Formats: sequence, structure tokens, C-alpha cells
Amino acid sequence: MQPFLTHKGTVVALMNDNIDTDQIIPKQYLKRIERTGFGEFLFDEWRYLDDRSDNSEFPLNQRKGATILVSGENFGCGSSREHAPWALADYGFSVVIAGSFADIFYMNCTKNRILPVVLDESARKKLASLAADVEIEVNLEEQTVTAGDETFSFSIEPVWREKLLKGLDDIAVTLQYEKEIALYEQRV
Repeated sequence: MQPFLTHKGTVVALMNDNIDTDQIIPKQYLKRIERTGFGEFLFDEWRYLDDRSDNSEFPLNQRKGATILVSGENFGCGSSREHAPWALADYGFSVVIAGSFADIFYMNCTKNRILPVVLDESARKKLASLAADVEIEVNLEEQTVTAGDETFSFSIEPVWREKLLKGLDDIAVTLQYEKEIALYEQRV
């Protein structure tokens, strides 16, 4: 996994509360075992009309290319499917900013190099109101989101921050103890 230090990108806002994982990636698309190919089905029932053409009213279709999603409270609730962060990442999102996250979804994001950022409603409304071409910076080292002359601070658990900063997945964390594991195996 690549380290996550900073990310610069544009914002798309989907300010609904309680967006669950079935809305993020509907169950009928969970047949793949690879982590790729899910982006085209992200928010499928909202993004497309019945004939599979783009729903011009849906924010993702109005701001294609955005890499930072700003949303409401309790993002990623529902089932624990890891396919939801896979779909977000495959679509191109690197950061999701919400008022709160479901615990398992939050953890699945960090394991898939998506930075989940919790900001209050006032900050999210300011970010959501930015023009489509305004780029913001999310800095994990400083734990800040900067838009123009405004900076918003966020916190993240140190263990998740460290894993993202160093680009460590669960296997890489285990391999940090390779010598200790080898010594243990010699004794057994």
C-alpha cells in the first residue's frame, strides 16, 4: 500500500445522513473477488436512470473527477461489506469527509488507503459549497483540511494514522515482527 501523507483534490458533496453500504455499492454487484471494477457501480441506484444513462441531478455526475467526498452523519452504516471502500477507491476517491462513520466502514477505509475524516457540520457545509474547480488539501501528518485561507483540524486514532502514513496493511504490520516470529518458531 502506498503511504498517505497529503492529498489535493476537488470536492463533491452528497450531504445525506445514514448512507449505508448497500447504497454505496448495491448487493447485486458483490460477485467479484478482486478489489477492482466496482467504481462504475458506486451509488448505482442514484447515479443512473432506468436506462443506465447518467442521472444529471446526482452530484457525482455533476462533478466528475472529484477525489474528495463530503457527506453527512453516519456514513457507511449497514452491513460490513469491504466492497464499499473498494468501490469508492476504484471510482477515484482518496478522502471521505463526514460527520461520523460506522466503525467497521471506517476501519475498512483505512485498510484500503481511503482517509476517513470527521468534521463538524459547519466545516462540511463550507467544503460542500466550494466551486467545482477549487482544490483543497488534506494533510494527514498535520491532520488538517485546507481550503483557501480556511483550515479545519481533524483527529484520527494514532494506530490508523501511523498505518496510513507508512503505507502499512495488516500483512506489512505482521512482517515488521519477522525476526521475533522466526525466533519463536525456532523455540517451538
